[in-house]
Amino acid sequence: MWMPGLPKEERNIFGETVKVSEMESEGGAAGTVHGSLAAGALTTTFTASQGLLLMIPNMYKIAGELLPGVFHVSARTLAAQALCIFGDQGDVMACRQTGFALLASGSVQEVMDIGGVAHLAAIKSRVPFLHFFDGFRTSHEIQKVEVMDYETYKELIDWDAVQAFRDHALNPEHPVTRGTAQNGDIFFQAREACNPFYDAVPEIVEDYLGKISKVTGREYHLFNYYGDPQAEDIIIAMGSITDTIEETVDYLAAKGEKVGVVKVHLYRPFSVDFLLKTIPDSVKRITVLDRTKEPGAIGQPLYMDVCTAFFGAGKAPKVLGGIYGLGSKDTTSSDIKAVFDNMKAAEPKDQFTISIVDDVTFRSLDVEEEIDTIPEGTKGCKFWGLGSDGTVGANKNAIKIIGDHTDLYAQGYFDYDSKKSGGITCSHLRFGKKPIKSPYLVNAADFISCSTESYVHQYDLLKGLKKGGSFLLNTVWDAAEIDRQLPAEMKRYIANNDIQFYTINATKAAEDIGLGRRTNMIMQAAFFKLADIIPIDDAVKFSKESIKKTYGNKGEAIVEMNYKAVDCRYRPVHPEEIRCSCFLGHR
Repeated sequence: MWMPGLPKEERNIFGETVKVSEMESEGGAAGTVHGSLAAGALTTTFTASQGLLLMIPNMYKIAGELLPGVFHVSARTLAAQALCIFGDQGDVMACRQTGFALLASGSVQEVMDIGGVAHLAAIKSRVPFLHFFDGFRTSHEIQKVEVMDYETYKELIDWDAVQAFRDHALNPEHPVTRGTAQNGDIFFQAREACNPFYDAVPEIVEDYLGKISKVTGREYHLFNYYGDPQAEDIIIAMGSITDTIEETVDYLAAKGEKVGVVKVHLYRPFSVDFLLKTIPDSVKRITVLDRTKEPGAIGQPLYMDVCTAFFGAGKAPKVLGGIYGLGSKDTTSSDIKAVFDNMKAAEPKDQFTISIVDDVTFRSLDVEEEIDTIPEGTKGCKFWGLGSDGTVGANKNAIKIIGDHTDLYAQGYFDYDSKKSGGITCSHLRFGKKPIKSPYLVNAADFISCSTESYVHQYDLLKGLKKGGSFLLNTVWDAAEIDRQLPAEMKRYIANNDIQFYTINATKAAEDIGLGRRTNMIMQAAFFKLADIIPIDDAVKFSKESIKKTYGNKGEAIVEMNYKAVDCRYRPVHPEEIRCSCFLGHR
């Protein structure tokens, strides 16, 4: 079935148009996946959080019948003491007993590279796969990535396994009995019959990861090690935090520290042999970081697996456990340094938390030193906006323009208030000549923009703005009103840090043009002019091309309005006339 928005001629590697069906609930979707697989159609679904939990009963059946389905999951928080729509890995960890293989991607590029491995390995092994990546921090991040061609998968797929799957399908022409009830005299034995299929999974996945590595030039294994080959302290983790750890490892290695990180890709089945071969023999201390919490457990899931892996292994480094990132709590390189510092302590904390201050049970690690691990020359930008005012859309457009038309690396992440429309949004963009491996919020910005003037009284807008950085405020206030309205603390920060302060009345400009309160395109044009990331003439040209592509089907009048917004005569103005004491001597 073709759905609006899908390319009409898009076909899969079998030369067929993919059928896309939207179900009323996640439970119904999982049931449909089960039935479709049983009928001989390779089938996949996508979900997260509470929706994934509704699929669990069908997941047991799909795995028990060895049907090679794939679930792609943007791992997100499960409601506990409160609802939280953001990210951690609690939903995925609730599925580790279902019989699905669990395959983790840690970045947008890894989703592109590893996502297909889940399909290839499921078909070859007959074990269904749950491919997961961090909700929001990966699923909502915009990154410049290299795309793999469908022909690659066509060459790698096991066609004999595909045929065997089709031959195994339910068919009235050759009926079979399935889904029976079994008593205790046989159920246990039949349950153990799946063992050989799971035993084969690690080698199958490792083989496909090796083949993908040859195609992409990026090396993938069940467990990837990054760091000093003679490291004494390492962290084991999975998901987007591994990029943050890599950045921190580079920072500490430059200071002579022997540290490293093991990135977990295949979490289930958990291969002890592959893990132990990956960890350097020199390692004395290991910290395992989990992004979930099981209240009452003596340790979190990945930590317990690592501890078990070393039981009877002949080498026994000290293994500590920690929790991070619940509900999308931001985890920075400074937090990771605190983890490495903890391993060196005379009495290191175990079962700790990071990035929060736990003043109840006192399990959190203190950050003793704030560090900056962003590659030199990378520009960080923050954009404060109001939900549904177009700020996020404009920033997505801007990052795509820069990513598509320059050789710069680009990263965009959008921090939403859970109220969404009408709530606060803060867009975090980075641009640089070196790869950006920083899956956390911009905490040291070169440019900050705010499209809602009332925020100056509500939020610390300039927190993290570098000395000599630029601040753009959309406001209807004149110079005298700005002098009266800006909080003294903000004025002081601007003066003491040589901040280049600009204002623009994008609200009036939008009304004059006919865009109502949609100031996003005007603010985007101002950003291109002030941030100096690409030449302004190029920015105008590419912006207009994007406008034509985006709004062309809505009529020439809409296109022309947005063209006027890009060419808007309301250019940013530096309020040099402000002469309050905090601005003395500042230009």
